[in-house]
Amino acid sequence: MTDFAELDALPTEELRERAFTKAREKLDIGFFWDLFKHLPTSPETEERELADIGSAVDDSVSLWREFTGHDYGDQEPLIRARFIDYLSKDE
Repeated sequence: MTDFAELDALPTEELRERAFTKAREKLDIGFFWDLFKHLPTSPETEERELADIGSAVDDSVSLWREFTGHDYGDQEPLIRARFIDYLSKDE
């Protein structure tokens, strides 16, 4: 288990990278689906292999940020909390 204070001190992008790595390794589609629901826009659905879902999320987040010129906006505290919660669990 990782310490909350240690995780909370990290920038959001570092939290995202760590959480995505963990979820990809576990093939945890539930984590990615939960994150999709909290992003300001959701990407169009494409048929992808389960192993590719992490790449799909990375691509979607990158595109959203590129088009909007913003980070996570008002959703950043919620998204950070989701990343920290996910990384804090011993699974």
